[in-house]
Amino acid sequence: MKTVGVAILGLGVVGSGTYKILRDHREFYKQTQGVDLSVECVLEINKQKALDLGIEESKVSDNIAEIVSNPNVDIVVEVIGGVEPARSFVLAALHSGKSVVTSNKELFCKHWHELERAAKRTNAGLFFEASCVGGVPIIRTLIDGMQANVITNLTGIINGTTNYILTRMAREGSNYADILKDAQALGYAEANPAADVEGYDATYKLSILSSLAFHTKVPLDKIYREGIADLKTCDIAYGNELGYTLKLLAIGKNGKDGIEVRVHPAFIRKDHPLASVNDSFNAVYLKGDSVGDIMLYGRGAGDLPTGSAIVSDVIYAATHNDVKYATFKNTQQAEKGVKFITDFRSRYFIRFTAKDKAGVLAKVAGIFAKYNISIIDLIQKGEDCENIPIILITHETSEFSVRRALEKIGELEDVVSVDSMIRVEG
Repeated sequence: MKTVGVAILGLGVVGSGTYKILRDHREFYKQTQGVDLSVECVLEINKQKALDLGIEESKVSDNIAEIVSNPNVDIVVEVIGGVEPARSFVLAALHSGKSVVTSNKELFCKHWHELERAAKRTNAGLFFEASCVGGVPIIRTLIDGMQANVITNLTGIINGTTNYILTRMAREGSNYADILKDAQALGYAEANPAADVEGYDATYKLSILSSLAFHTKVPLDKIYREGIADLKTCDIAYGNELGYTLKLLAIGKNGKDGIEVRVHPAFIRKDHPLASVNDSFNAVYLKGDSVGDIMLYGRGAGDLPTGSAIVSDVIYAATHNDVKYATFKNTQQAEKGVKFITDFRSRYFIRFTAKDKAGVLAKVAGIFAKYNISIIDLIQKGEDCENIPIILITHETSEFSVRRALEKIGELEDVVSVDSMIRVEG
């Protein structure tokens, strides 16, 4: 039976989970996959952490050179996170001809082109299933399951922290700041939550997924990004009243006019499949020209779900001699001639506060008409108040038109404030 040696770089939450799966399922993989996966060494500064997992002291190292020069190591698993030293370690492994499996979405998003160039030089494998959506096999689906299709739409809930926060805001009516503190206490959010709540994590993942789906490089700087920190519980409640659920969505569309890629909060109809994806779960909704709609759903983070995706890549690397790389010109920037749409089209949820006077809505409607914006729904809240909130949803229109219209509406004497503008998708 073929024996394949594995090295794990980092024994944090995901690295420890990966080791446990490889250890506990070793006999199972021999029986079902015909390969013996042997953890030959680990890179870990805290040696006690490795010993507590039952790893032999002789297999623990704090020197990457020892790992990549070990002739018994065939596959290097990188689960350190961040850009450095992970980038240097992965490049060292690839330059040594070792195949690499990584869960590092930031590293992969920013340096995919560099890592692939190094892998090609030594004909090494480069696998990254765990970089996006945890245990959900979205990468393999795009590479090996949907290749018969031209994919026109990719929409996902791909960050568990923000989905947990928004789910609780909707269920309980609590405010963002209080739920964020709970999420941090439970380990769903980091002490510095910016990567999640400001949309960076989802943006890294969307760059990778949309590049695969649309067969062209989608760099990070082409993605519009907006986080959830400024969302108000009252808007979630108003949206619910109108039949909508609020999610942080990663959206990629590939049409005749070009590619649009964006990460931002958006309302979706309650009967949309993504509306029922709650708490820390993730899902990706794909549309192919032949297959139609497909949705993949599951846990987007955690030691064992992410470890599952890593080990899946390890098994694939161990049992396949052929090496696949990107289906597109993998450079740092987008290819010349690829058009990216910035003035995208959507429907919009808008809330503003106005004086309770006759004619205010007529003035607002006049401004909307000037920018060719029409209204689907309108709710006026409050009675016997000097100032009242007005909530409306528009028909599909362009992003820039809405922004210009709201700027003019905010200048009206009888409009106290323009409070919210949230896109409505699907």
